[in-house]
Amino acid sequence: MAESLGQNQEQGFLGHLLELRDRLLRSVLAVLLVFLCAFPFANEIYEILALPVVNQLPDGSSMIATGVISPFLTPLKLAFIMSIFAAIPYLMFEAWAFVAPGLYKHEKKLALPLIVSSALLFYVGIVFAYFVVLPNVFAFMMAYALEGVNHSPDITYYLDFILKLFFAFGIAFEVPIATILLVLGGVTTPDSLAEKRPYIIVGAFIFGMLLTPPDIISQTMLAIPMWILFEVGLLFSRLLKKRKDSSDDEADEANDDYENLSEDEMDAELDRIESEEKNGPIL
Repeated sequence: MAESLGQNQEQGFLGHLLELRDRLLRSVLAVLLVFLCAFPFANEIYEILALPVVNQLPDGSSMIATGVISPFLTPLKLAFIMSIFAAIPYLMFEAWAFVAPGLYKHEKKLALPLIVSSALLFYVGIVFAYFVVLPNVFAFMMAYALEGVNHSPDITYYLDFILKLFFAFGIAFEVPIATILLVLGGVTTPDSLAEKRPYIIVGAFIFGMLLTPPDIISQTMLAIPMWILFEVGLLFSRLLKKRKDSSDDEADEANDDYENLSEDEMDAELDRIESEEKNGPIL
């Protein structure tokens, strides 16, 4: 008996490993497919991403490449990274599909909206960084640049800079999702988070200081949205917490009602539920 149980557990574990392997392979293939589509347009994509700094360069200045093969490798690297960013919804779907069988029905209903919201917020963070943060950061830097210095950014360093900024803002915009998950997971409560608001605001500015260029503009433009998004996440976590508590109260009331039933009444109720599941509600 114990041996049979051990074999079933081993087969179940191997089955999970095989499923994980298949989903990882599909994820890699999805990224490669997007990369193959993006690679022919790698130079055009880089030119678009370079507009925030190019528009701020003095007349006669341009970006440079200090490496021998940088003009080829840099757009290639950009196309690959952007392929990963573009495939994030599918990657998150594969992750959700892997863990979904182990979730309860109410957890599945909540998980899918959170995954979709998480992907959208990540993209919103990147768009915010590109259209709002980068133009202001480079305008600030150029305004205080040394006179007589020919400012010609290297294409490789610029790519590393913007990818770091995109990642920072993409992660920062996940604050509402993290807040909701912490509350629903029972790690903390909305009231506890509200009491820690001053520390969270200070932490947002420290996070901005570590992940953005050393200027007050980009740090503030990361910290303030994080604070606002924390307040949004706090609001939604309160609403979801109330909804969860009300559902739990209804479930407790239903359990109390069932506890008061006799054994014969309980059997009749179970037969009615099974009949409704097979044939629909009895009118």
